[in-house]
Amino acid sequence: MDPIATDERRSSGSSSASIEEKEKFDVEKTPVTLKVEDVIGDFDDPNIDKDAILFEDDSPYPEVRSAVANTDDPSMPVSSLRVWVIGIIWAIIIPGMNQFFFFRFPSVTVSGIVAQLISFPIGRAWARFLPNVKIFGVSLNPGPFNVKEHVLITIMASVGSGSAYATDIVAVQRVYYNQIYTFGYQWMIVMSTQLIGFSIGGIARRFLVQPPSMIWPANLVTCALFNTLHSQVYAGMGNRGGISRERFFFYAFLGSTCWYFFPGYLFQALSFFNWVCWIAPNNVVINQLFGYNSGLGMSLVTFDWAQIAYIGSPLATPWWAEANIAAGFVFFFWIVTPILYYTNAWYSKFMPISSRTSFDRFGQTYDVSRIINDDASINVAKYEAYSPLFLSTTFAMSYGLSFASITATLTHTFLYFRKQIWVQSRRSMSEQPDIHARLMSKYPQVPEWWYGIIFITMFVFGVVSIEVWNTQFPVWAFVLALIISFLYTIPIGMIQAITNQQIGLNVITELIIGYALPGRPIAMMMFKTWGYITMAQALTFASDFKLGHYMKIPPRPMFWSQVVATIIAGTVQLGVQAWMFTNIKGLCDPNQPDGFICPSTQVFGTASIIWGVIGPARQFSPGQIYYGLVFFFIIGIVCPIGGWLVSKKWPNSWIKYINFPVIFSGTGAIPPATAFNYVPWSIVGFVFNYVIRRRHFSWWTKYNYVLSAALDSGVAVSAILIFFILQYPANGTIGKNNIQTWWGNTVSFNNADGAAAPLIALRPGASFG
Repeated sequence: MDPIATDERRSSGSSSASIEEKEKFDVEKTPVTLKVEDVIGDFDDPNIDKDAILFEDDSPYPEVRSAVANTDDPSMPVSSLRVWVIGIIWAIIIPGMNQFFFFRFPSVTVSGIVAQLISFPIGRAWARFLPNVKIFGVSLNPGPFNVKEHVLITIMASVGSGSAYATDIVAVQRVYYNQIYTFGYQWMIVMSTQLIGFSIGGIARRFLVQPPSMIWPANLVTCALFNTLHSQVYAGMGNRGGISRERFFFYAFLGSTCWYFFPGYLFQALSFFNWVCWIAPNNVVINQLFGYNSGLGMSLVTFDWAQIAYIGSPLATPWWAEANIAAGFVFFFWIVTPILYYTNAWYSKFMPISSRTSFDRFGQTYDVSRIINDDASINVAKYEAYSPLFLSTTFAMSYGLSFASITATLTHTFLYFRKQIWVQSRRSMSEQPDIHARLMSKYPQVPEWWYGIIFITMFVFGVVSIEVWNTQFPVWAFVLALIISFLYTIPIGMIQAITNQQIGLNVITELIIGYALPGRPIAMMMFKTWGYITMAQALTFASDFKLGHYMKIPPRPMFWSQVVATIIAGTVQLGVQAWMFTNIKGLCDPNQPDGFICPSTQVFGTASIIWGVIGPARQFSPGQIYYGLVFFFIIGIVCPIGGWLVSKKWPNSWIKYINFPVIFSGTGAIPPATAFNYVPWSIVGFVFNYVIRRRHFSWWTKYNYVLSAALDSGVAVSAILIFFILQYPANGTIGKNNIQTWWGNTVSFNNADGAAAPLIALRPGASFG
């Protein structure tokens, strides 16, 4: 039902006093037979069943009921000594390892789920073997290892586990521009970019965490795993028979771990299962349409969970959101992209149909070193003599869709979410009509001035770092970057919390700063980092807050664990990076013998030159080759308005499930993802979240999220085993002349798809454009 039409009908027969009464609605004092829509009426929520009966002491969302317990034990110790010891150790080990392998290709990422699994037996062992004594009044062993301690440890392990985005600024400055600044500069940059987002995420809790409609689907998988490991029993699990969730998890985890050795190492064709290309390996058109490496993925199938879940677990994303993404993918990448490519728009026939790199007019990878001076500024004469920059069709399409998603997000939020934002801005933390919010209201909240202090401190760090050192980044641009992040945090956060899809700001920030400060690559990197990562970090912290909300973690221990772990993780990453540049010979050299070629740093550095040196004016301004993509900004405004008007006319039709920000941004991982990451993802999502959920709801309720967690965990553990046992030793030469070269590991790549062949191959010395 359309929210505006609903509001109009209600307003005709109700006063402002009744609206105030509804906002303060207390579920605990109402009969059990309330309709869901009586409580969740802020917007037309596709995740909710309007015909369901509201459970008085449970969430109105079946996904939440199946994964999250509706009870709490406030007497459980949370911020215990073992939590801080184990959590801080993880906050040192995992970020340090990930930063070390971040510069290597192939790489491996130790995810938070690994810490989640390993911390469980460690915590149990601590509880069993350590004496129950006090040290300086702090209990060494407060009793059995409980689920709340486990959650807090996992959050500390994962909150800063990935390489901090700003470490790439430091690396690019060193590798590309020969700028080596002090550790103080590096530390303030990293802390500022990481923790400003934390402060914003904390302030946005009332919009992104407290409302029951903000379900954050990815967290449900994590909650299911926690509850499974700790044998939590709760009503939302249902009463279906069969094996226990614990045993189901163990079987699925063991199977996933063992199976991944096949697509991940022994038989990689099971991963890149472009079987149509095996039939006609030299037919360029067939390879472009059915290929997985540089094609459009019409072969449909893969047997590798790592590829299926590359863009997120399909078991965790609601089917209606997956359907939006699948529809957007089919339209833009299976219909529009081939039309553009085979009509030679943007000289596309001279390039692969899908590629992660940019090209010059000779059909080769764009060589940025041929257009810059010694100080990294553009040499216009060299640029004009060499070549404009060209993009593959899917790459160009991804830029257009990114432009559309930016305007569609604001338009969609205004049309659909404005009432909820207004209500939440006036509603206190204790007035949420949700069992989980009511249980959490018993704990002292984090004062918002705590977040304010962090913001002010990190803002000062940012200003000092850009003013004391030569960055060519003015303070007004720093403020503008933060404004962009703040503006989009709540709209994008609400969409992510409902659909499990995050809209990126990296392209729009590059576009803005490229026009505002052309010829300043360091300033471009900083603007993008503060403008994009501030928002991304805010949503990461908001997601963790929601995890704590579901698992009933007191907000204040959650606050300090996140802050401390983030500071430790960022400091460790900078220390590891500094050690590597000092002790690893040839680090970031493309020919580094141990594989430390810094692939992400290369991409980041190239982007700094493309957007900061060449600038968007030479690509997207009137008269330039990609000027047409700018009109996607208008498309992003018009489409949500059209969908909203249609849904007002037919409020109960399927039109209400169309979400244009998700359609435009859902394929935003292309590149580096390719088409085949989306097709199997959509198929698996359809099977589990539509077919099985509709026909075998009790099975889905009990096992769906546990299965997702088991598959993710198995792949994570297996990938680490493969890397450290079979790939990292002997400099990657294990099986070089047998396993690595047999048909099952080469057939997917010995074809036109693997070679990224263009439709028209240029003769040596020939050019286009």
